[in-house]
Amino acid sequence: MNTVNHTASIRHGLGHWLLASTAAASMALSMVSTGAFAADELPGKGIKVQPLKSSIAEESFQTQLVMKALEKLGYEVQPMKEVEYPTAHIALANGDATFMANHWNPLHADYYRNAGGDAKLYRKGVFSANAAQGYLIDKKTADAHKITNLGQLKDPEIAKLFDTDGDGKADLTGCTPGWGCEAMIEHQLGAYKLRDTVTHKQGTYSALMADTITRYKAGKPILYYTWTPYWVSNVLKPGRDVVWLEVPFSALPGEQSGTDTKLANGKNYGFIANNQQIVANKAWAEQNPAAAKLFEIIKLPVGDINAQNYMMSQGQNKASDIERHTDGWIKAHQKTFDGWISQALAAAKKS
Repeated sequence: MNTVNHTASIRHGLGHWLLASTAAASMALSMVSTGAFAADELPGKGIKVQPLKSSIAEESFQTQLVMKALEKLGYEVQPMKEVEYPTAHIALANGDATFMANHWNPLHADYYRNAGGDAKLYRKGVFSANAAQGYLIDKKTADAHKITNLGQLKDPEIAKLFDTDGDGKADLTGCTPGWGCEAMIEHQLGAYKLRDTVTHKQGTYSALMADTITRYKAGKPILYYTWTPYWVSNVLKPGRDVVWLEVPFSALPGEQSGTDTKLANGKNYGFIANNQQIVANKAWAEQNPAAAKLFEIIKLPVGDINAQNYMMSQGQNKASDIERHTDGWIKAHQKTFDGWISQALAAAKKS
């Protein structure tokens, strides 16, 4: 996905759904018809579901939407548990949990394989498409020094522009260990021979980005990794405030080794566009065709996730806020939501 599409998606999410969901958030959700199923005959009756999510708070919205749909099918959905991606995939494969709504494909390819792959896990359909990621710098510095490629940071004088701690090396606001992106960044720093001039700053990503944004507002150069959908690109807008950097060549580790990361527009930001998918325990999905069908067909646009994540970044980040946002989204897209439930119920009737 190119920068224009990123920005258009964000603008659509904020300009269209945000207004609709805010207006609808306080309204009660309409009841969906359960067709031939009485309330006590719903396919999920008596069956517990354990959702998982990572430490990324902004993934709660996507998870909540799936949880609410499962509840409409009669499932007894437990509160989501927070587990990082590698452990989550193994827990799902072992049957210790039911589903995770934020499996990134192919970013999490190694986690999926290590947990048993298709033999142990269910993964069909695309929940949210075209999730992008890469490296960005502030536009002012990019224009002043004609920086367009991460490889230019091999030059100590260019790298020094992004030094935040006085050691002469560029400080890259990077990725939290366990998310998958940290392995990509580490691999690329080696592949592009940037170890001597760039430091990969890791820790709590949201706190690191808060510092990065503060530096930007103070007029200082910034260098950071981010992804979409996420609220950062609503604050630091690509094309206006910041620019995406290309990379010298494609370089990915593990299962993605040898993958060409060049996009259709000819740009190469070092990462291919990912699809976010729902991953579930395979045996459980086979025993629950209604839920399996839901996991396959439910979809959430990147722009809508960006819009909700932006509201969280502006202080609406309590559990009650996220639930209100989710209810608002459902109300604004009631026909679509009801269609998912109907298709899921039909799958249960066929089984």
